[in-house]
Amino acid sequence: MKTAITWQLAGALLAGLALQGPAQADDFPRKAVTLVVPYAAGGGTDVVARSLAEQMTRQLGQPVIVDNRPGAGGILGTNAVAKAAPDGYTVMVGLTQSLLTNQFLYEKLPYDPRKELGLVTQIATAPLMLLVPATSRVQNVADLQREMRASGAGGNCGSWGAGSYPHLACAHMAQSWKASITHVAYKGEAPMLQDLVGGQLSFTFGSVVSAKAYLDGGKLRAIAITGEQRMPLLPNVPTFAEAGFADPEYRMSGWLALAVPQGTPKAVVARLQQATQQAVASPELVKRFEVLGMVPMGTTADQFRQNYNADWPVWEKLVKVSGAKLD
Repeated sequence: MKTAITWQLAGALLAGLALQGPAQADDFPRKAVTLVVPYAAGGGTDVVARSLAEQMTRQLGQPVIVDNRPGAGGILGTNAVAKAAPDGYTVMVGLTQSLLTNQFLYEKLPYDPRKELGLVTQIATAPLMLLVPATSRVQNVADLQREMRASGAGGNCGSWGAGSYPHLACAHMAQSWKASITHVAYKGEAPMLQDLVGGQLSFTFGSVVSAKAYLDGGKLRAIAITGEQRMPLLPNVPTFAEAGFADPEYRMSGWLALAVPQGTPKAVVARLQQATQQAVASPELVKRFEVLGMVPMGTTADQFRQNYNADWPVWEKLVKVSGAKLD
């Protein structure tokens, strides 16, 4: 009889412990949460992640630690999160590239973002400006289109690498405008912008944070911006749609987002989403976004999923038109 009672008690205890596991997320988190950044320390993504971690620590009541795992265009860190335990303690701060466009750029990926990763929230978006040298006669997008069509030799467009948005957008312009536009790839945005200032490029797309000094110094001109709305820092720069070019390809803006391993309990996802939304609304992060030329978002998981599904076919088409492939 004693043995039977002992086993009954043991069974009840195990059942109770099971209820306290990941499936029961009322007390999440019970320990430190790790934010995996699949890029090197010191970059824009890392800067935002560290500011976010500081704010989330206050919201969650547990340490939130940043773990940089750079390599292979964000693939290594993203794969580590995709293969992690779905308990909410391993979270990724990813970009559009690592969570979406790598699917189309690489022949093989070690993870499937739609099957192995769960979407939590979009943190912020980073619109890009269409830029021309200040010495250019081009004043707006229609001027640029006419110039690219009229010139027998066309023009050239810079990017910071094959598969980047500037490369994809330039390819879309060449096809949709029926213009001869040569893509010139650089090892980074800084040398690309320097060549644009020097007149070696006809135009390019650049980030607000990198190009604003050139704009303020009168060396470059911004004639349009991607995304759905104007930037507060650049209120006089119209969106492509406002400039008369409403192609969905120009609506695209890179975003920063949180993702977790697929199968993470919904209650845990909701807690992470809530903490991130509160962090994104904090004055410290709002200021950080402004300095980096980003627009805060803080979407719900459902909104993120809707945005993701809407962006998917547009990015797929952009990559296909460009012919970009990465090893």
